[in-house]
Amino acid sequence: RRCQVGPGSTLGVSTERRDPNVCAVQKLIGTNRKYFTNCKQWYQRKICGKSTVISYECCPGYEKVPGEKGCPAALPLSNIYETLGVVGSATTQLYSDRSNLRPEIEGPGSFTIFAPSNEAWASLPAETLDSLVSNVNIELLNALRYHMVNKRVLTDDLKHGTTLNSMYQDLPIQIHHYPNGIVTVNCARLLKADHHATNGVVHVIDKVISTTTNSIQQVIETEESLETLRAAVAASDLNSLLESEGQYTLLAPTNEAFEKIPRETLNRILGDPEALRDLLNHHILKSAMCAEAIIAGLTMETLEGTTLDVGCSGEELTLNGKAIIANKDVLATNGVVHFVNELLIPDSAKTLFELAQESEVSKSTDFFRQAGLSSHLTGSEQVTLLAPVNDVFKDGLPVVDSNMKNLLLNHIVRDQLSSKYLYHGQKLQTLGDKELRVFVYRNNLCIENACIAAHDKRGRFGTLFIMDKMLTPPSGSVMDVLKADHRFSTLVAAIQSAGLTENLNRPGTFTVFAPTNEAFRAMPQGELNKLMGNAKELANILKFHVADEILVSGAVGALVRLKSMQGDKLEVSMKNNVIHINKEPVAESDIMATNGVIYAVNSVLQPQASRPQERGDEPADPALEIFKQASAVALCVCPTQLGLLLAAPVYTRLLARMKENSGGF
Repeated sequence: RRCQVGPGSTLGVSTERRDPNVCAVQKLIGTNRKYFTNCKQWYQRKICGKSTVISYECCPGYEKVPGEKGCPAALPLSNIYETLGVVGSATTQLYSDRSNLRPEIEGPGSFTIFAPSNEAWASLPAETLDSLVSNVNIELLNALRYHMVNKRVLTDDLKHGTTLNSMYQDLPIQIHHYPNGIVTVNCARLLKADHHATNGVVHVIDKVISTTTNSIQQVIETEESLETLRAAVAASDLNSLLESEGQYTLLAPTNEAFEKIPRETLNRILGDPEALRDLLNHHILKSAMCAEAIIAGLTMETLEGTTLDVGCSGEELTLNGKAIIANKDVLATNGVVHFVNELLIPDSAKTLFELAQESEVSKSTDFFRQAGLSSHLTGSEQVTLLAPVNDVFKDGLPVVDSNMKNLLLNHIVRDQLSSKYLYHGQKLQTLGDKELRVFVYRNNLCIENACIAAHDKRGRFGTLFIMDKMLTPPSGSVMDVLKADHRFSTLVAAIQSAGLTENLNRPGTFTVFAPTNEAFRAMPQGELNKLMGNAKELANILKFHVADEILVSGAVGALVRLKSMQGDKLEVSMKNNVIHINKEPVAESDIMATNGVIYAVNSVLQPQASRPQERGDEPADPALEIFKQASAVALCVCPTQLGLLLAAPVYTRLLARMKENSGGF
């Protein structure tokens, strides 16, 4: 349980120290507190946020010799009484003498004593200590015998969750041995363990422990500050659990904790048995967790199935990073109780409104309230809210009119959903009577053009999906959308001329990269006229702009390849937050239609076989090759040779041809 660390070894790695019988200990800077913690914890160099140093001491039973390295001298074993003085528990030794326990722990036998340190005795409340020392032959003797076990028990025998029968009326002592190496006895931490004696073993602990006879339920019933909790437990029928055998941690909300939440919220939860049970189970951990075991943050599972981050800051325990534990380590027969002064309300007991207010979609909440839709977020209606993140409204909330209210109604889906059960192609019905489609991609889960930006939060009746943008419900087929947008009038004419209107009107899953009027105007007039006059070639080009699957922008990562209806591949990529198709920037993304999605592009995409020859995709025109070669030669000849080449008839003819083809050179 101690780390023997050699010179030059890295922090957190246990090795054998070259100096014999030297043990390492973590010491809190500025205090006398020492921790023989598990070596795994050393790398943090902190305990509860406070810095520590590693120091070295003689291992138990050894001492230094002048002029010798380490602690080579083995001390002879002595009885438990004398060992108490050696290990720094002189007060326990003194009280053993006063209470007449000394003869027993000096005599024959095999005992284990969990000896409180000198500091542990000094930290007892004055009235408690006075009552002990004023009646040494009964109270003090009984208290000391409760710290003893009538057999030798080493650290390896101190198994987590077990109990030992003490030498005071066989009353149990609870043992917890945590994964971080810390061992507690009735929630008192072992400071120094396994100090052998001729008649047993001594473990030094950091508290004076007391007998425990009450269950967690009995603790609740006897504490005045837990009156509201007592009523809540009775209403939820959790009494039997908190009386049963087992090992739990109850984070017991005080009356003050209940008073801090809005009365309306409290009444709602207290009047809803399921929400109340979830609330209380959220305060119960599945194992007993003493405060001394928590030297760094850890995640603990509650009976409700959620997790709480339990940590510490100095002397204070923290929950989810907040120091809200008012009293700790009230030991019970079936676990431990920590009093908390804030109520921990789980998502499962919250309304949609409460879920949204506490997350990164709080502006959406204000938006829905302004639109008069609060009743859908606070009632018992089973719905799923598709709420855009606050960044969507960084320039302020849009004006709420009838159209905007209808749009917001289409952000509320009938039924309480879970994102992990959504499937590709699923249809969702909204309160605005629209049908939304679900798209499942390798890197995202989207509903229409909006994708889920964070894990959903499931409340009492509703579920919150946090979306990356406002969604656009589809309205009309691809052809309907194109016809309604003046930017695509040339494209619409081209589609009709090529005989593709019926295709883009039928049910389907199209992604259309739609050239705008500007894209067609950018083509050479002769080439455009030629294209429009050839229905077969026009259909071929237009099919190259259509894929038979829906790809919304949220699914585009570094590169996505789609097969066009023409047969060639389309490459969709994201660069500087702009979608590109075949390296051409997209002017507008995610124009949703009932049978697909449209991207506006300001260029006409060319299939491989139709791309201009200078791209090198097709065999070059021989005349152009000659021209290129002539130009290359011209760079390598003297001025006289250059003049001869410029006068050559072949160059003149090539130059004229280039001007004719390009409309100017």
